Amino acid sequence: MEKTKIILDCDPGHDDAVAILLAAKHPAIDLLGITVVAGNQTLEKTALNALRVAEWLGVDVPVYPGCGQPMIREKMVAGDIHGESGLDGPVFPPLRGELEEEHAVSYLIRTLLDSDGDITVVTTGPMTNLAMAMRLEPAIIPMIRRIVLMGGSYTNGNVTPAAEFNIIADADAAHVCFTCGRPVTMVGLDVTRKVLCYPEIVERMAKVDNKASRLFVDLMAHFCKTQKEIFGWEGGPLHDPVTIASLIDPTVLTTKPMNAQVDIRSTASYGRTNCDFFGYLGLPANVDVAIDIDVEKFWDIIEQGIRNYD
Repeated sequence: MEKTKIILDCDPGHDDAVAILLAAKHPAIDLLGITVVAGNQTLEKTALNALRVAEWLGVDVPVYPGCGQPMIREKMVAGDIHGESGLDGPVFPPLRGELEEEHAVSYLIRTLLDSDGDITVVTTGPMTNLAMAMRLEPAIIPMIRRIVLMGGSYTNGNVTPAAEFNIIADADAAHVCFTCGRPVTMVGLDVTRKVLCYPEIVERMAKVDNKASRLFVDLMAHFCKTQKEIFGWEGGPLHDPVTIASLIDPTVLTTKPMNAQVDIRSTASYGRTNCDFFGYLGLPANVDVAIDIDVEKFWDIIEQGIRNYD
């Protein structure tokens, strides 16, 4: 099996943690490094959360802290969902390792320039690190095989009626990435809201009974609770791991090429991903937008990802 080389750019975050879990040990994925951005919490917290998850899982992958604020707008976090630590729920042992000293943006530039153009960049938080890398060194752009992002929506947002969190948190960065000219897959709320982590799903994963399953259960206890308090559903939507699942098995997603533009000019709709589903504008498609997901297949991929830690 040919492995897909990826850099995972994230902001842990409960669903980011599951994305790390899924990517780090799957035989279809070669996780080169984890870059971290502010998003679900401040950079100081999200970076340490990424390191804690990696250490708990026993995976040897470097973690690079990146941008602690958006390119232009004021910083926002999602403490209402992810708690004061950004990863409330699990209790981790004291950290043994350390974060990398190299900045995430520098790591992205160095690694992509040294590559054969075979690295997919997966972003599950605000896209600040990747956009800053593109602006600092445009020569990396043709070296990106594909960008796969969790973010956006062609229907309804989750922060405003128009905008999803990862995009509105740095819409300017998302604009840079959407218009870079490389292949882009957008995994938005339209599909991630279909993979609700119901209690029976948590019970299913708990039966695996290894360190990964115990982490999953602890993560979902907090995540599903806050999702129900805020949005009213019984199971929290496991947004971020859908990106990794789609690389493991592309048939898990149905995508549609569309022209997609990030709104960075208006007030009420700032951060909206305007996806031309019906081709009204007659503009070329620049993004493969996920429009459906095989829910059963997704949960099978998650279970297998957890079992990979046996």
